[in-house]
Amino acid sequence: MQIDQIKELYDYDHWANEQLWAAIVGLDADQLNLDMHNGIGSMLDTIRHLVSAMWLWRTRWQGGRPTSIFTTADFPTLQSIRTRWQEEEEQMQRFLATLHDEDLIREFRYVRMTSDQVFTQPLWKTMVHLINHQTQHRSEIAMQLTAFNHSPGELGMSFFFNRVG
Repeated sequence: MQIDQIKELYDYDHWANEQLWAAIVGLDADQLNLDMHNGIGSMLDTIRHLVSAMWLWRTRWQGGRPTSIFTTADFPTLQSIRTRWQEEEEQMQRFLATLHDEDLIREFRYVRMTSDQVFTQPLWKTMVHLINHQTQHRSEIAMQLTAFNHSPGELGMSFFFNRVG
């Protein structure tokens, strides 16, 4: 894995997230708060979970040790989540700009918040994990959006790679 490939995955993630945000804008509070039965809760809960995961992993990669994830009290509204999301996207891009190919293969050690269990993996695996995590939950949200006639459209990587403009 090379840093240019990681950056392209994060470009894809950003693009797909923007498609999702464009579709979410027209929803009302009842739609945003309806339980999706995905183990996390509503679309609002899942969006909060997505931004929390971005923050959590970036913080770990930069040497921090988060002890909790974002809660409803931290970001109670769609707009508050969106604002934090945009800030996190900017911080992620700044972090990615610091990386080189050799950084991706270094052993990265982190501690699971719920059990204090320690894991060690090459950095690139944790970075790919975050993209995969985001894709899973973005798909759950996209399915709910489609049920509300607010489909975000095609979110697949091949569509991203082959887009014009």
